[in-house]
Order: sequence, then C-alpha cells, then structure tokens
Amino acid sequence: MPETKSGIITSESGERHIPASKRADGSTRREIKIRPGYKPPEDVEVYKNRAAESWKTRGSGGVPGAEGLRDDNPDGSDSKTSSNKNAKRREARKKAKTTSPQEPVLSSSAPTKSSIQTLPPSDALLDPLAEKEKQARNLRKKLRQAKDLMDRKESGENLLPEQLEKVIKINELVRQLDSLGFGANGQLKGDAS
Repeated sequence: MPETKSGIITSESGERHIPASKRADGSTRREIKIRPGYKPPEDVEVYKNRAAESWKTRGSGGVPGAEGLRDDNPDGSDSKTSSNKNAKRREARKKAKTTSPQEPVLSSSAPTKSSIQTLPPSDALLDPLAEKEKQARNLRKKLRQAKDLMDRKESGENLLPEQLEKVIKINELVRQLDSLGFGANGQLKGDAS
C-alpha cells in the first residue's frame, strides 16, 4: 500500500482513500474516499526546466569539459606553469633588490619590467630655472584668464560661481609669481628688459 505526500493510500482493490485518524481533541476523523483520477496539489510534480536549472547553476560547475582534462594528468601534478613563472619572477625581483643597483641583473628567464634597470631620462634632469619658467607660464595664463573675467564682470556681464572664484584668486596668482621670482607681467625680476 504505497502512500503519497498527501496521505492518500491505495488499497489492494485499487481504491484510493485517506485513512481514518484521531483528532487532537480525541474524536475520530472518518476515512475519506478519493475519486479516481484526482491528484491533490501536494502530489503534483513540479515542472523542472532543464535549461533554467543549468542557468541557475552555471557558476558552480566550472568550465564545461574541464572534468576530463583534470583526469589526464596521471602523476597528480596540475599544470601550474603560470604560478611557477610568477614564482621565478618574484625570486628575480628579490635578487634584484638584494644586489647593488649598479650591477645589472641577468636572469635565465625572459626579462621583465622589474628586472631591467634603466637610467632616468635626461628630461628628468631639467635645470631649476626651466621648471620655474614653466610654472610661471602656467600662472601667467591663469592670471590673464582671471583678468579677462574681471574685465567682463566690470562691464556688467554675469559670471558663473567658478569664474568668480578665478577673479578672487588674482592676488594669490600674483603672490605665487612673486615667490617664483617673476613680476606680475611674467618677466624675471632681475631682467631689465
């Protein structure tokens, strides 16, 4: 007599019924006959779409076909060549740090960015006067723009808040030019020309 989730029992004669039972208050519940063909909701099998199931579990299975590749290594060593290469690179970096900076580092593997030592470019060794001139050029440009905005404001034009901030910073720009050794017009203070 197989029983279903809903408690329906099929007798030897093929009739289906829910057996009699006792209630919590002690009274008896009579046997209920089930008409042929009726399937209660508890017994209805839920439809499972295989495509939807595979979509839900798409991230947990790994790469399709990778199961067979994993068994191909009989010696048990996974192919971790990339991790071995990274370990070699780390060792080369450590050796490069421990050796003196004048000695070039030669390694048997292909050179990496960290193992090749390069000299600083000649442009990085600019003289301080050129750097000051560059900063002064930038400050002169900002000062010229701020003065143009101030003229526009005096002519009655409405300015945006950002533009008003530039007008307010005119004195600060002049002070920065002065600290670099340049006048408000952008000429070196020592130059008479």
